[in-house]
Amino acid sequence: MSSNHLLIESDKEHETLDRSSASNFFSGSLSTPSSRQSSPRMEPSRFLKKMKRKGEKAWYKRKRVKSLVGVIGLICFFFVVNWFMLVRLQYHGRKTNAFVNSSSVSVKKELKKFGKGKRSQYGVYGRMLALAAHALAENKREPKDLWREPVVPASAWMPCADQRNWEPSGGNNGYILVTANGGMNQQRVAICNAVVLARLLNATLVVPKFMYSSVWRDVSQFSDIYQEEHFINYLTPDIRMVKELPNKLQSLDLEAIGSVVTDVDIPKESKPSFYLKNIIPILLRNGVVHLLGFGNRLAFDPIPFQLQRLRCRCNFHALQFAPKIQETGALLLRRLRKHEGHSGPLDHYLVGPYADSIMKEKRGQSAKASRYLAIHLRFEIDMVAHSLCEFGGGEEERQELEKYREIHLPALAHLKKTTKLPSPAEIRSEGLCPLTPEEAVLMLAALGFNRKTHVFVAGAQIYGGTRRLGALNSLYPYLVTKENLLSATELEPFKNFSSQLAALDFIGCTAANAFAMTDSGSQLSSLVSGYRIYYGGGKMPTIRPNKRRLAAIFVKNSTIEWKVFEQRVRKAVRQTKHIQSRSKGRSVYRYPRCKECMCPTD
Repeated sequence: MSSNHLLIESDKEHETLDRSSASNFFSGSLSTPSSRQSSPRMEPSRFLKKMKRKGEKAWYKRKRVKSLVGVIGLICFFFVVNWFMLVRLQYHGRKTNAFVNSSSVSVKKELKKFGKGKRSQYGVYGRMLALAAHALAENKREPKDLWREPVVPASAWMPCADQRNWEPSGGNNGYILVTANGGMNQQRVAICNAVVLARLLNATLVVPKFMYSSVWRDVSQFSDIYQEEHFINYLTPDIRMVKELPNKLQSLDLEAIGSVVTDVDIPKESKPSFYLKNIIPILLRNGVVHLLGFGNRLAFDPIPFQLQRLRCRCNFHALQFAPKIQETGALLLRRLRKHEGHSGPLDHYLVGPYADSIMKEKRGQSAKASRYLAIHLRFEIDMVAHSLCEFGGGEEERQELEKYREIHLPALAHLKKTTKLPSPAEIRSEGLCPLTPEEAVLMLAALGFNRKTHVFVAGAQIYGGTRRLGALNSLYPYLVTKENLLSATELEPFKNFSSQLAALDFIGCTAANAFAMTDSGSQLSSLVSGYRIYYGGGKMPTIRPNKRRLAAIFVKNSTIEWKVFEQRVRKAVRQTKHIQSRSKGRSVYRYPRCKECMCPTD
């Protein structure tokens, strides 16, 4: 046999051994010593790689299982923690804010009720009121500046209208009789204007009288509302004043001798020169002049410095409410504040010695003071009819208001028939319509007053009655009026005396922790706002909405989202919070931050 043939056979034998060795290895024969000795030339690389791959797969599977178990564990842990926190939050909510949970069903009912959009009850605001109810149910934290004024600039002024720098007037040119028209607030303005006129004309002022109005139907006179003796004594260093005309003048027919001057004869906001030119001659000729229906008939500028200060002195110092009004006003404040055991910063100026009675119901030191928001809804039928606006009541509303104008506002009714006037939509777009109760409550909700807010609603008979207050009552359950807080017996002395009832509203609004106006043209809101500025020391915020901007927001009520509505309302109101001195021609009763009324502290 050749050598080549032997090599081939040898290779075959080795190949056979290699295959048998590999076969023995995968069958487990390598575990015996004899098998390891019989395969000295075996190659392990192939099965090692396979073993490595197999090991890697097993490790990867174990790792995936562990990871999966870990993820499942984390998810379970998350749900357990979340459940635990939710239980604690619910428990805390029940403990500290029980009214939210207890009223959750009622809130849902309100959402459904508002969502029905009953035009007769809620006008065109059913959708927005539903959104407001939902927002209030969330019980968000109130904005920090909601109950505050910009304290630093606001406190830079202090009252100083009580300072005098002149000699008393002799009142030698004759007597001025004044019969003021309007309600309590219009009469207050007329009184102070008359005091200034008496000084300007060097005349003696007879204590003003009030004209009976078919609208107000109130026979109250000066001493029924104000302290007459205090008024006379406080102003003695400024003017001469008497309670009645001398007997020799009482017998005169003032109209016959040309001494009666009506508000028609005097242009609105006349300058001092008008009175010096037209009234002085009558005084010097007849010794008396009767200003009948006198009201806002004296301009705010130009007025000499000391006369303007006299105007402020009359309004903020000389006019103090009668004792029976102060006593009932103190009772009203005590019930409004509930747990508060101390008087407010303005109480002494409003209710005089009766401010001490507010201390009688002092509770324990741990009792939390109950602050409240006052809002004046100038939505009586006279205001609604005079505005010429429409308020969602359709044809029935239009006919009712037209009939009222014909009886109580005949001049306006005639003007409406004979002159082309702006449409109700145009009037509203200019911000000349009073806010409805629905618009007022939407404004409060958008500003951030939460559902727990105690709200005092001032005003006479709201047009539409208690039905119209439904939106306010539904969103703010802690809503009260003087009629809710005072018993029928306590209100009996004021029954049928609208001006005296208005004085109680004045006290409740002026002493409030925050005050919201709904109509910038309202005399009560203007006087309350000015009083809070004069005596508030920069700590008595007043919300003065820009009705023109609000009108542009409300007109989108059917499409606007609540978040956008909220932002726009807050911006519109925030822009009115700037502290600034009185502009030329503006009312010192409403804007007393001027050197005639208040003095800068720096």
